[in-house]
Order: sequence, then structure tokens, then C-alpha cells
Amino acid sequence: MIDVSPDDLKALAHKGYKSDIVTALAEHAEHVMEDYGITTRLRVCHFWAQAAHECDGFKTMREYASGRAYEGRKDLGNVNPGDGVRYKGRGIFQLTGRANYKRLGDVLGLPLIAHPELAEGPEVALRIACEYWKSRGLNAFADKDDVNGITKRINGGFNGLADRKSVV
Repeated sequence: MIDVSPDDLKALAHKGYKSDIVTALAEHAEHVMEDYGITTRLRVCHFWAQAAHECDGFKTMREYASGRAYEGRKDLGNVNPGDGVRYKGRGIFQLTGRANYKRLGDVLGLPLIAHPELAEGPEVALRIACEYWKSRGLNAFADKDDVNGITKRINGGFNGLADRKSVV
């Protein structure tokens, strides 16, 4: 396993960071990531490059926008009034949508539907991101050094691709 320190994560945060977030993520990184086979240099680098972009350089574990834009998004499982705001992006990969909160909550044995704010906690956020990584088969893309393929599967497009590439 590649050891990840708070200083390593700070170096990825081009635009600043919150010390409490990087410290907590680094504290849990080794034992959580090892469970998901994110243990080689390329896998670790790609994982953290994606995380650094998605959570704004480790400055937030909650999407800045209100989540209203997700209201009524059936593709996200947001079928009830208020689901968009309640299940907006959280964590290091920005878990979004009622269906995703339900699925990851079930897989990890966490009450994310009742308590979506749990996804903001560093260890839970890391577990959610690792589970998402695993479900999308991203170790194989990292092994090929395919930042485009990983970004497409994390982001749904190529938003921030240059930023993600700059830290791999």
C-alpha cells in the first residue's frame, strides 16, 4: 500500500484545502483503500486526483450549490419533492441523488437515506468513494493510466479534466 499523508493531499489541492479534511482523509486512507485494492502508485494517484477535483481541493465535503437543479431528476432517483436538495453532492466524489444514496447506504450498511449528512464524514466519504470506484471497475482504468476513462465514469463527462491530469 502506498502511504498517504496530509502533506500528500495538500500538494494536490491547487486552490487551497481545509486541514481537518486532509488530516482525516489521510488518517483513514490506508485501511479503507486497501480493502478496495487501491494500493498501487497509479491507482492511488488516480483516485486522489479525482477526489481533489471533486471536493474542490479538499475544501468541502458538500456541494456548494443548493441541489435544486437535481429536483425531479428521475435518473438520480429524485422522485419526491425536496430530494434534489436533500441528496445533493456529498463526500469526496460528490455522491448525488436518492438512488445513489440508497444503493451505497445498502452496500455499506449505513442509513444514508435517513441521514444523508453521514456522507460528509471523512471515513464514510472515503468508503463511499472506494465503493463507487470498485463498482465502476476503475482500478483497471488506473492500471492503464487512463485519466479520461476514469474522469468520464466519475464525472459523467470531462469537467475539470486538465485539473485532474495535472496531479496524476
